[in-house]
Amino acid sequence: MPANKVLQPVLKLKVDELFQCWLSETPTQLLLKDYLRRIKNGENVLPENFDDSGDASRMQSANKMLDSLSLSPPSALPIGAFSSPRSGLTPRTYRSSGSRLVQPKREEPRTPTISQHIPKFYFPKGCPKANINVDSIISKIEKTFSTLPNERASLEDMVKVAKACECPLYWKAPLFYAAGGDRTRYVSVHKFVAMWRKVLQTCHDDAVKFVQLLAKPGCAYLEQEDLIPFLQDVVNTHPHLTFLREASEFHSRYITTVVQRIFYIVNRSWSGRITCAELRKSNFLQHVALLEEEDINQSTDYFSYEHFYVIYCKFWELDADHDLYVDEQDLSKHNDHAISSRIIERIFSGAVTRGRKAQKEGKISYADFVWFLLSEEDKKTQTSIEYWFRCMDLDGDGVLSMYELEYFYEEQCQKMESMAIEPLPFEDCLCQMLDLVKPQSDGKITLHDLKKCKQANLFFDTFINLDKYLDHEQKDPFSVLRVGENEGQELSDWEKYAAEEYAILVAEEAATEQWNDGYDAELNTLETDIANDKSYAMDKRAFLDLASEESQADIEEYDYEDDFE
Repeated sequence: MPANKVLQPVLKLKVDELFQCWLSETPTQLLLKDYLRRIKNGENVLPENFDDSGDASRMQSANKMLDSLSLSPPSALPIGAFSSPRSGLTPRTYRSSGSRLVQPKREEPRTPTISQHIPKFYFPKGCPKANINVDSIISKIEKTFSTLPNERASLEDMVKVAKACECPLYWKAPLFYAAGGDRTRYVSVHKFVAMWRKVLQTCHDDAVKFVQLLAKPGCAYLEQEDLIPFLQDVVNTHPHLTFLREASEFHSRYITTVVQRIFYIVNRSWSGRITCAELRKSNFLQHVALLEEEDINQSTDYFSYEHFYVIYCKFWELDADHDLYVDEQDLSKHNDHAISSRIIERIFSGAVTRGRKAQKEGKISYADFVWFLLSEEDKKTQTSIEYWFRCMDLDGDGVLSMYELEYFYEEQCQKMESMAIEPLPFEDCLCQMLDLVKPQSDGKITLHDLKKCKQANLFFDTFINLDKYLDHEQKDPFSVLRVGENEGQELSDWEKYAAEEYAILVAEEAATEQWNDGYDAELNTLETDIANDKSYAMDKRAFLDLASEESQADIEEYDYEDDFE
């Protein structure tokens, strides 16, 4: 076999097999014996008409030819000429037709087999669109910049530029900062065009473009702090947040709430990093596009101010010292101590929190509270199921064992007994839960089992929230099934809760203001004393003035890293 021929392992075995067959042929053996005899006797083994008059180079090539005759595979030799009975030629009579030595037939390089063409199917930066005209878009952008002073755009001017880029309105801040506007407070046409042309050429869908605009250099994902400039622009410019714009000390609270809600829904991997694939599968960019067209409170998944109002008021009620953190004792007061203390211990153990204070000081931040409240009030969502499953999975083996279920049910039984309610024996409760979930493996409930079960909220409330568990026990089981069947046609549990709590909070505030007006009209003599009573006045302030001087200073100096670690 020629030394320069590289064979695949399977092909080499086949060639070796054919070579052995060739050696076993009678004509081959006769030829080789004849050559060996001539070599021993010192005879010339070259053809008779070979001219070797001093041509050393030709002699050398002939010797190489002999070497190849003894070592080459069958395809390198004209075997058919020696062995075919029709040719009438033998090894001794085979001669070349000219004066030159007949070179052995070299094996032609094999033409690689043409494989079936498989079209590209993996596009990490989006599937390229054939009909996009980059030059036309750039031309529109340049025309827009030409109408601006010195062909430079400020953040306010980016409204026009975003439209020229064919982007939603509230992409204007990401576009501005990606072109370096944060450093100079304006962007030139040249810098912006260079940036956007690169984005158009390398990013082929909205998810990749949005990540490219907001992510840190070299990162293909979004972290929590990356969303702050985008959301700050929403606060500063959205027409339905004018009242919030005037209370700058609460901007960080609203932004923290929205960021946590975004990661709660979009970041399905719990990694703290939103990838392009996760963003593409979510409805977040659709909500961003709708911010221009509808009331911000219609974005119940992310941007709703009413939902922020409810979440922050609930946190404020629990945060007695207003240090923007709550401990186990504070959190246990939620919903009149309805939550199991053992579950609360698990929350502070770090099973579902990322902050350092939860483990070191026994406190969780407002950001962690957002996840807690969303999960507590709607246990049907994918994230809430994962949240409570992590809390109940004591050993972290990915399975809820019967021991773990009994551990949490024991406290529920103790609470019911203290309320003079006879609890259901654990064995009977366990049978009900297994019938409800229908796990694939006997005696083991996995996360997949609970996600398949349409009534995961009933399962978790049995072990977590006694009040909701008792409410479920008193309901008609058939009505529960009907709710499960029609769940896609009505408001989610969280939307119902937020709407009810917001109505209550607004009514309480209106009643307080009315009472204060009447009280002031009848008791003018006490007006000065009441105004001087700071604690009283603080309790009666409107929501945006709720913070005390100490907490307000804390908010103004608040470091986002406390929420986004």
